[in-house]
Amino acid sequence: MEKTDWKRIGWLTAATLVLGAIIGACAGLLTLLLYGVEYMMLGFIESEFIPGAFTVPAVRRIASVTLGLGVAGVIWYLLRTKTEKVPSVKKAVNGGRMPFWQTIVHVVLQIFIVGSGASIGREVAPRELGAMLAQRFCDIFHIVDGEGDAHGVLDRRMVVAVAAGAGLGGVYNAPLAGMFFAVEILLVDVTLEKVAFGLGMSATAAFVATAIKGEHMFYDIGAMQMNSTPSLMLFALLCGTACGVVGALFRKGSQWAESHKPTGRSLMWQMPIAGLVTGLVSIVVPQVMGNGRAAAQLGFSTFIPETADTSGAAQSAASAAASPWTFLAGSDGAPGSVVNAGTPLELNRLWMLLGVLALTFVAKALVTLMTIRSGASGGVLQPGIALGSTLGTMLGLLWLFVFPVDSVTACALIGAAALLSASQQAPLMAMCLVMELTEAPIEFFVPVGMAVAASAFVSSGLLHRLG
Repeated sequence: MEKTDWKRIGWLTAATLVLGAIIGACAGLLTLLLYGVEYMMLGFIESEFIPGAFTVPAVRRIASVTLGLGVAGVIWYLLRTKTEKVPSVKKAVNGGRMPFWQTIVHVVLQIFIVGSGASIGREVAPRELGAMLAQRFCDIFHIVDGEGDAHGVLDRRMVVAVAAGAGLGGVYNAPLAGMFFAVEILLVDVTLEKVAFGLGMSATAAFVATAIKGEHMFYDIGAMQMNSTPSLMLFALLCGTACGVVGALFRKGSQWAESHKPTGRSLMWQMPIAGLVTGLVSIVVPQVMGNGRAAAQLGFSTFIPETADTSGAAQSAASAAASPWTFLAGSDGAPGSVVNAGTPLELNRLWMLLGVLALTFVAKALVTLMTIRSGASGGVLQPGIALGSTLGTMLGLLWLFVFPVDSVTACALIGAAALLSASQQAPLMAMCLVMELTEAPIEFFVPVGMAVAASAFVSSGLLHRLG
């Protein structure tokens, strides 16, 4: 019988609680920083009541995102050409050194551009900060890679990966997603110890972060039926297949944009131009701004009352008032508006809804890739959820004509997880992140899991063919 290594367990516990709490505090402060930048630059703070910059005047939207990316472009030029470069989280896990103050500036800039309206995710920032803090933790306690560390108990690579995942789990209050990000994407090694270590640190970070930033609903899916159906399982397979193709293409597009970033002085003019284009697009599509919350909520909030009697779905007055469709319809939110989703589904209205969703999908994808290509640093998790939600909603609106028993919001939920799975090539992380951010009923793990499996299968084959 193998002897219990209490020394190792003690070190794992200490790292879980101490490092997890520090990362959680930083994740909470980064969220508050985002809110502060949004209030300063755009005059609003994103929440379940205002998911995007819908109420911000168009001129201010243009000025904010242009100024934000302009300032960031200058600082990133200096940071990348005059100082030690900040490696990616994957490189940090494999031994790349993350410089202290350069990493902090790099992280703050990511939050700053998202708060000013740039179309890019903010989830890379807490992951990088978590990885940097983990390296310092390992330095203090002389923890190195492999079996030959000073204590013979911890692996530096595992600690850095788990800490990066804890940053994700803390900022989104999603410990399962944080754990799977560490073991599925960074370590590519799912063992009982790594899962327990990752889940413990992510849960600790999420608890501390929530105590600082508060607990708020991220995505409102109140317009969804409470029970799954056999027809929804069929939809999950079809939607997962479609999202697998689109997600793979989005992944290739983001990789291309990342590899073609400017490295010299052109960074200082390409980024403000990307900001200006984003601002101009936001005149027509305000939900394109930010990390994708507004665009994703557009899909989740699509509600067709005709299906309520059969699906059991119902939209509360509060959810309807906070819906992006209501903001797009105008201050009165009149039921007669062509973009108000809270009315019976007629053929002419169907085309209007599909048109708005398709425009949002295309605009979000192109503007996000343009922002990355211009030189901005950030993630594509939230943009991926936004694309999946809008694509799932478009397919769901057509699905209702055949199976009215299902709700559009359930279709959006399935699409969000499936496309994120394909774009990240991480089905477990994608499924858990979407389920945690939406607080969806546990029963929907079944259709969502089916869609994620189909998406992962299709996207992996397509990416292999594309090379």
